[in-house]
Amino acid sequence: MDESIQTKIEAAAFRQLLRHLGEHTEVQNIDLMNLAGFCRNCLSKWYRSAASEQGVEITDQDARQAIYGMPYEDWKALHQK
Repeated sequence: MDESIQTKIEAAAFRQLLRHLGEHTEVQNIDLMNLAGFCRNCLSKWYRSAASEQGVEITDQDARQAIYGMPYEDWKALHQK
């Protein structure tokens, strides 16, 4: 498979994962960690690391907003139990 096609497929799958997590806010990060070994915060750290590898520096806050779809503090206030 062509590398650019693979990257597009992986990006689409990642966006679908974010949509899915966004639609299932009842799933708490601790549940994700216990069942899958990663959570939304892990994704934000991986996102920030991937950006850094491409020479793009983003803050933890911006990385979390990219994953949570809103500022982290807002998400916690709305959804964290």
